[in-house]
Amino acid sequence: MPRIANLFFKTAIIFLIAGISIGLHMSISGNHAPTGAHAHANLLGWVTMALFGVYHALNPRKAEKRLAMIQYVVYTFGVAVLIPSLYLMLSGNAAMEPIVAISSLIAFAGVLMFAVIIFSSSEAKIPVGASPVR
Repeated sequence: MPRIANLFFKTAIIFLIAGISIGLHMSISGNHAPTGAHAHANLLGWVTMALFGVYHALNPRKAEKRLAMIQYVVYTFGVAVLIPSLYLMLSGNAAMEPIVAISSLIAFAGVLMFAVIIFSSSEAKIPVGASPVR
C-alpha cells in the first residue's frame, strides 16, 4: 500500500477517536452545543480522510506524486485546526470565528488539490517525437 494511503488511514482513525470523544463529552455533560465539531471530526476527519486513503491505495501511481503529500498536509492541517476552533466557537468563544473561517478555507484548498489529483492523468508522458519502445 502506498505510504500516503497509510498516512490517510492513520490520520482518519485519530479523527474518529476525536469525534467519538467529543460525542462522549457532549453526552456526559448534557451540553450538545458543539455538535457541529463532533460532526466535522467524523465526516471531514474520519470519513473523508479514509476515502482519500482508499483512492490512493487504488491508484498507486497518483499516490507517488508530490501533490498527494502536499494535499495530505494542507487538508490535515485545515481539519486539525478547524475541529478544536469550531468546538470552542460553538461552546461560546466567538473569538474563534476567524480561525474557523480560515481553517475551513485551508481544508477546502486541500479538497481542491484532491480534485486535481483525481482529474490528472496517471499516464507517463512520452516526449513529442519519441517513438514507443518495442
